[in-house]
Amino acid sequence: MNDPEINLPEIVAEVRAVFERYEAALLANDVPVLEELFWRSPHTMRYGVGENLHGWDRISAFRRARKTGAFRRALVDTVITTYGRDFATANTLYRREGFDRVGRESKVLMRTAAGWRIVSAHVSLIGETV
Repeated sequence: MNDPEINLPEIVAEVRAVFERYEAALLANDVPVLEELFWRSPHTMRYGVGENLHGWDRISAFRRARKTGAFRRALVDTVITTYGRDFATANTLYRREGFDRVGRESKVLMRTAAGWRIVSAHVSLIGETV
């Protein structure tokens, strides 16, 4: 078995562009873009700070029901790693304005016929109790 080519510069640039587009949409609460960037599949998952969402339909319903509006946060230590030309991870820490706790966010992305899509995401706060 051949190992995939890790971090091909052009693929990292593609994934970084999607990551940055998602971040801008998140901060603006641009629900249509947030929905677009998740793979439209029952296999897509998003574990959030307070919710476990299985399937694109549930993720979409969560986004549409949320009333947070626009907000600000600063990203720290973002790492994007690509594996070949069709699979990637994006991990970051963040500090949300007005909150003391550091958050962490990870995404798994794959290339689809429609472009790069998030197939799995996880958001949590450091120091939370289970």
